[in-house]
Amino acid sequence: MSGQNSGERKVALVVGAHGVIGSNLIGHLSELGDWDVIGLSRRGGTDMGRVRYVAVDLLDPEDCRRRLGDLREVTHIFYAAYQDRPTWAELVPPNLAMLVNVVEAVEPVATGLRHVSLMQGYKVYGAHLGPFKTPARESDPPHMPPEFNVDQQEFLERRQRGKAWSWSALRPSVVCGYALGNPMNLTMVIAVYAAISKELGLPLRFPGRPGAYDSLLEMTDAGLLARATVWAATDERCANQAFNINNGDLFRWSEMWPKIAGSFGLEVAPPLPMSLEVVMADKEPVWNAMVEKYDLAPHSYHEVSSWRFGDFVFSWDYDMFADGSKARRFGFHDFVDTEAMFRDIFDGFRRRRIIP
Repeated sequence: MSGQNSGERKVALVVGAHGVIGSNLIGHLSELGDWDVIGLSRRGGTDMGRVRYVAVDLLDPEDCRRRLGDLREVTHIFYAAYQDRPTWAELVPPNLAMLVNVVEAVEPVATGLRHVSLMQGYKVYGAHLGPFKTPARESDPPHMPPEFNVDQQEFLERRQRGKAWSWSALRPSVVCGYALGNPMNLTMVIAVYAAISKELGLPLRFPGRPGAYDSLLEMTDAGLLARATVWAATDERCANQAFNINNGDLFRWSEMWPKIAGSFGLEVAPPLPMSLEVVMADKEPVWNAMVEKYDLAPHSYHEVSSWRFGDFVFSWDYDMFADGSKARRFGFHDFVDTEAMFRDIFDGFRRRRIIP
């Protein structure tokens, strides 16, 4: 994979531009200075500097061909799109189709294509199904399907054979960062839950399953993930490899929760298992009143709510971590202190007037 030096023009196609992963990746690429960026999403976006956006329906092969078929300049595809469905089996067709549609539209015309980066996660290891082998390693065997992450990687492996480009697969834990209207944003869940708890004069209670409070887990900072993603896409040692990407430290909610409460000036009360999707369903009037009272940015309750995802994460009454040493062996040595990450992201929400 020659010609990856910074002197050559690199054009990134970021698929899923407005998610917590895609938006932070675009921000990082913009700061690097030697990248032009094309962001793909259903709703498009506002072009700024070396970043432009294309609105496209990724599930429609014809729309992909029409809107992406002239992107001859693309050198790197960063795939971070995701569509939710009610069951694991139903997740496979749309999430595989979106990747296939993008690659089939762009690869034939982008003659300088060097790399396709695939965003995965610990679902590859069955982490979402129940207690799994920890620490999970990239060499672990797959679990019983259905699993769209595995199908996506197998598609890329088949497509890449005999081609000049390579692929990489990034496997983060829960990704924490700034993004609005995102169904999978844990830091937003915690921040809004804590802010409403404070407004109602309540202590901060951990809402998850009893065993989840004391399980070992880890997080992945969105900025760290962006740096790792670009590293894996441009370092020739990483060609056709998968990497677990995590902050590098482990924690238990029982230890982290009081520190999070402290960030909001809240006391902690004993955990109480409750579905956030249920107990927060009627809190829109409280939120709207807070927006007015504290002169917050005018974001709707829907935009800042990811309660279902919060319930999912807080239900893990088993250890949830993977071995991140392969990335270090291949040359990526960044790490993030998870407690500081939470604090910094909450401060960022306040600066943006998302929370009081």
